[in-house]
Amino acid sequence: MTRPATITLKLVKGTLARTDYEYDERTTCVLGRADDCEPRLPNDKDHSTVSRHHCLLDLNPPDARIRDFGSLNGTYVNGRKIGQREAHQTPEEAAALSYPEHDLADGDEIRIGETVFMVGVLPAEGAVKHTLELARCRVCDREVGSEVGARSGEYVCAACQGKPAEVAAMLLSLAHGGRRDLASIAGYTILRELGRGGMGAVFLARHRDTGEEVALKVMLPRVAASAEVRARFLREVELTRALRHPNVAALYDAGSADGTFFFTTEFCAGGSLDQLLNRRGGRLPALEAVNLTLQALEGVGHAHEQGVVHRDLSPQNILLSEEADGSLVAKVGDFGLAKAFDQAGLSGLTRTGTAAGKPWYMPRQQVVNFRNASPAVDVWALAACLYHALTGAYPRDFPAGRDPWQIVLQSQPVAIRRRNPDVPTALAAVIDKALQEKPAIGYQSAAALHDALRTLTP
Repeated sequence: MTRPATITLKLVKGTLARTDYEYDERTTCVLGRADDCEPRLPNDKDHSTVSRHHCLLDLNPPDARIRDFGSLNGTYVNGRKIGQREAHQTPEEAAALSYPEHDLADGDEIRIGETVFMVGVLPAEGAVKHTLELARCRVCDREVGSEVGARSGEYVCAACQGKPAEVAAMLLSLAHGGRRDLASIAGYTILRELGRGGMGAVFLARHRDTGEEVALKVMLPRVAASAEVRARFLREVELTRALRHPNVAALYDAGSADGTFFFTTEFCAGGSLDQLLNRRGGRLPALEAVNLTLQALEGVGHAHEQGVVHRDLSPQNILLSEEADGSLVAKVGDFGLAKAFDQAGLSGLTRTGTAAGKPWYMPRQQVVNFRNASPAVDVWALAACLYHALTGAYPRDFPAGRDPWQIVLQSQPVAIRRRNPDVPTALAAVIDKALQEKPAIGYQSAAALHDALRTLTP
């Protein structure tokens, strides 16, 4: 196996617990004086103008980007100040402003207060050679050297990434032609698109011989994917395929071809929770919402017992199957896919900026500890989904134009009865506790929240 790309932060001025920080997989780092920052800067006179959450590093080796959070004294890159708020502005006012992101290169210096780091960027072994050989889109065959950068492997260009239906049709055509690496999807025909997200799309597909209907999902990396990265991602996905539970949408097959990852999963005819909310006017009755949440918690709890954390829960991937009597059963979908995609570095630099990711259902612990998100972040996210199902709103306010990641770091969830006074008092108390984040998430396990909600149902 070749050496992976790495990014290092080397302390060249200042006094910290460590002098070197090395990253060889996708992560984000919040730098500042707060206890949850890593690297954490000293809380002394030399750093009195350093904010608690000062700036954010978005790392996807060998790519790196920095974003100031509107700090009082700014962040310096190679002596140039970025992102400083005006002296008369409060941190809250600064959070409403947009500060540019800056790409970092090998040898760049970052200064925060009196602490200075030097950035080191080491591309993966053999990346330059392979990039020169494979710098063409695997779908349309146009040259994409400028998009690929210092990465090796298969790549789907930005234009083709925006056309997942065409990519899926191409894969099925190749599968029908006998491509061995696409054998698991040979025989399927796309019936219609079920949904689309930032990483790809999902389609309803039917097997022409058996009549079996599955959800066919295609995920399109934002970066070139080397053989090692593809293998690492698919190894992680195997953990998801092993999950078997009535409240987890089964993953049948997974593979990779021509820069695209594809999966066949259980098809849930009831759609998703967000689609149900749209059909019902944006809210559900308390009993129905709680019952669906209880089912989702059972699926999540089973996955946690197997060591799998979802890390991207939202109403879009709480799927619904229909029983013979018309009742709905919640099944959590896409288990571990987003996490594995990110950890393999396939999502690109997507965590910064106002349009990136899904911060609406994300606790602050997940932002500051991106690589090592605990099962509790899924519990928080399911509580946020329940909150949304009962109120039609997110737990936090996300005003247009504000940095959503800074909002997650610096604002608290709004008590649910302030959104909807009709939520029963006992239920509101459980949800508000579930959405606590300091000093820790209110319910640390799916079982704990399940037990608390279960006492409220007949």
